[in-house]
Amino acid sequence: MTTPSAPVSATALVSVLSHPVVAWEFVTGLDPASFYPSYGPLPAVVGVRDQSGDWTTAGQERTLLLSDGGHVVEHVTDAESPTFFAYQLSDFQRLFGVLVSGARAEWRFEKTAHGTRILWTYSFFAKPGRRLIVRAIVKAFWSPYMERVLPGIAAATPSASRRS
Repeated sequence: MTTPSAPVSATALVSVLSHPVVAWEFVTGLDPASFYPSYGPLPAVVGVRDQSGDWTTAGQERTLLLSDGGHVVEHVTDAESPTFFAYQLSDFQRLFGVLVSGARAEWRFEKTAHGTRILWTYSFFAKPGRRLIVRAIVKAFWSPYMERVLPGIAAATPSASRRS
């Protein structure tokens, strides 16, 4: 029996001038096709299909349609307003389908003196023998992608402005 390797993770951080409840509700309710463009070899999210309910309840599921013709299934595992939100990703297609067995996204919302700190962590679970290439892709593309996407989400959060 092989032991699964540790996930390959990336984290991005931004602060907004919004109360944690406002930030949490915005992030959990956003339209992925509006905030996740393509970046290098990473395809854009172009649509959502089969969403089973609002995206603020554990157990909900949906399929994200990608610009390369593939898709990925998201399943909410944790929805703890206003501090934590997480979902598992499965059924990757194309490049990631060959490299990973799944992924997990976690969003943490921490109250600050001036609003909310949003911490977004994405962890990929590499298939056997593919961890090094997944780590290279995460370092070269996924981590910079997150750093590019998160400020746009922060800027769109109601009563929000990006803070360093």
